[in-house]
Amino acid sequence: MSPPTSPADPVLLVHAYLDGELDPAHALEIERQLAADPALAAEHKRIVALRSLIQEKLPREAPPANLLRRIEAAIGVPQAPAPFASRLSSHPTWRALAASVLLALFLGSGSTWLLLRPAPTGTTADLVLASHLRALMAPQPIDVASSDRHTVKPWFNGRIPEAPRVVDLTNDGFALVGGRIDVIGRVPVPTLVYRIRQHLISLTAVPAADAASLGTARRAIAGYNTLGWTDNGVAYWAVSDVAAPDLDAFAKAFRLGTPEP
Repeated sequence: MSPPTSPADPVLLVHAYLDGELDPAHALEIERQLAADPALAAEHKRIVALRSLIQEKLPREAPPANLLRRIEAAIGVPQAPAPFASRLSSHPTWRALAASVLLALFLGSGSTWLLLRPAPTGTTADLVLASHLRALMAPQPIDVASSDRHTVKPWFNGRIPEAPRVVDLTNDGFALVGGRIDVIGRVPVPTLVYRIRQHLISLTAVPAADAASLGTARRAIAGYNTLGWTDNGVAYWAVSDVAAPDLDAFAKAFRLGTPEP
């Protein structure tokens, strides 16, 4: 297993977390690190105190007077002559209202489109890979460490709606290491971790709204291979830095394997 060559600085991620710039999965990981690392938690408190002090001592400046005219020009709302705009600068005008409405409609429709548009298959592969990399960067890539499937499967009970299918693949050369919970598309999902030689394979089970249409998905991303397939309404995603034939063999063994009774 080869760790990332340039892991993210946790302190920089804390700054991004406080600025609301992290996706839910990264935010959850930072919160877990803050709970486990007293030094990082102290840094978090220091940053919060510094931000509060800056806001107190250096209040935000009022927006420039010509900001409205720049917005109107950008969205194509006719501008009034300077004297007229100057005389009514202290009162809202129909142009200001129009600018606000148009800007709100633009942002609202864009956000709605982002929320409602179907997520492409590649997005899930990217999120699964990101979760795999975060696990490699963490002190332990698993939340529950065990090679016993009768220990790993019950651990998920009560933490997610449904525990995953767990298969013993030791005879196929893939040893069960344990499991963890990842967040894919804001949904907590189970991930099983297997080992082949010195490489880890993360297998994430994602509820499939339309599993029949997903088929088998295969991608190579930044030196990592991802492989997705569906089975009984669940979309499985395997990711690792092993060669593609090894990942194919793992997927085949898992699909044909007998789960715990």
